[in-house]
Amino acid sequence: MTRTPPTYEQLKTMVGQELGVSEWTLIDQARIDQFAECTGDRQWIHTDPERARRQSPLRTTIAHGYLTLSVIGALILEMGIMPENTQAAFNYGIDSVRFLAPVKSGSRVRLRTVLMSMEQKGPGQYLLKASNTVEIEGGEKPALVAETLVMCYERRKKPAA
Repeated sequence: MTRTPPTYEQLKTMVGQELGVSEWTLIDQARIDQFAECTGDRQWIHTDPERARRQSPLRTTIAHGYLTLSVIGALILEMGIMPENTQAAFNYGIDSVRFLAPVKSGSRVRLRTVLMSMEQKGPGQYLLKASNTVEIEGGEKPALVAETLVMCYERRKKPAA
């Protein structure tokens, strides 16, 4: 989805509004295995499809909760909702996260984001709080809901010489 990002001035007027919905993204076994490899979390419910088929009540492997949480950043960038004149944006924290439904291997998820607040912390420095819902295609419940905080730095115009 391509769109024109808002300016910081426009973003200030968007508090309480949905900023966007991402495209669907696949959470397949290869992605789950890569996450397990880089985090060291190789619990069988994530990485052993045969055992999961035999012993899991879901009959398949599932994505790590933190893998599902980690896709939020990439999907926000994909949505094009960060102001174009952002010099830098840093994860600042998570006020809450609830894992509501497992993401089965081979599922597709998407992100829905609402801007909850925008607080100016200094010249060109803003703390954004967003409500993020990761939905599972065809699922009755979302995979997770998370209130995230991002510190953004606006690229300042240089004074004319």
